[in-house]
Amino acid sequence: MVSAARNESLPQKKLFNEDLQRFFSYLQSERRYSIHTVSAYRRDINHFLKCCQLENTQTINWDEITQADIRRCVATLHRQGLSGKSLQRWLSSVRSLYKFLSRHKRAVNNPAIGVPAPKAAKRLPSTLNADEINQLLSTKDNAATTDEKPLNIRDHAMMELMYACGLRLSELSGLNLQDVDWQQQTILVTGKGHKQRRLPFGRMAREAMNEWLKLRAKQADEGESALFVSTRGGRLSNSSIQKRLKKMALMQGINTNVYPHMLRHSFASHILESSKDLRAVQELLGHANLSTTQVYTHLDFQHLAGVYDDAHPRARKK
Repeated sequence: MVSAARNESLPQKKLFNEDLQRFFSYLQSERRYSIHTVSAYRRDINHFLKCCQLENTQTINWDEITQADIRRCVATLHRQGLSGKSLQRWLSSVRSLYKFLSRHKRAVNNPAIGVPAPKAAKRLPSTLNADEINQLLSTKDNAATTDEKPLNIRDHAMMELMYACGLRLSELSGLNLQDVDWQQQTILVTGKGHKQRRLPFGRMAREAMNEWLKLRAKQADEGESALFVSTRGGRLSNSSIQKRLKKMALMQGINTNVYPHMLRHSFASHILESSKDLRAVQELLGHANLSTTQVYTHLDFQHLAGVYDDAHPRARKK
């Protein structure tokens, strides 16, 4: 038989679980975050619950958690090897949770506000240079079999388009036939938070896509709207695109570990290097904040510094 005290705690525990479920539903339905982003929030919040020993607690009061508790959690997670960048995201998740709870009168204070994370080491994104991009996207056919040829044509079209428009992996896999405006030579892209932007693509991407569309009708299931489809006829998955890009890079003799976001980084770096227009690059990439785009200015400076080191008589190494 459950004690009276135990009975009194059950509704509070139920409210606690409902708070969390409402928060995750809010992220997905109102904030329109992707499944992957919501999963990252779940992991961060689970770390928070475990660190503050809330996961098995029967009597829950969100305001019992103090700033000192959050600082202790940050220190513990940092000792366990969590990077500064991951801890920044963790703190952001906890702040978002408490902001949601405050709005719904389930908490008064936000204990994560004012708690700093250890500084994250600045890591510049990896890119391919123009020669490596040309090598990757050269149209020589290395297909071992006749069955492989349509796949190579599809892969070539995907990577041309990804580099031409600086697409995220999910943006590429999510493209539909109707998103392509052939007359204007643009595509309609759905990015993070379901925000849409229209992007131009060039001649090489247009020619590669035309080649693929000649074969797509034989490959796609009836009624399938996806621009790029698998051998089974359905929309190509993100993991399949990653694998095909790796294979394509090896076939073209590139020894670097090439991954989809590297093409996006290369696009941004090459456009900025030529145009010096940071705002335009921000719009093309679909970044909400200019600070996110500014990382490419460091890459541009690295390029200039390299030119200087190679060219200046007083900078060259003996």
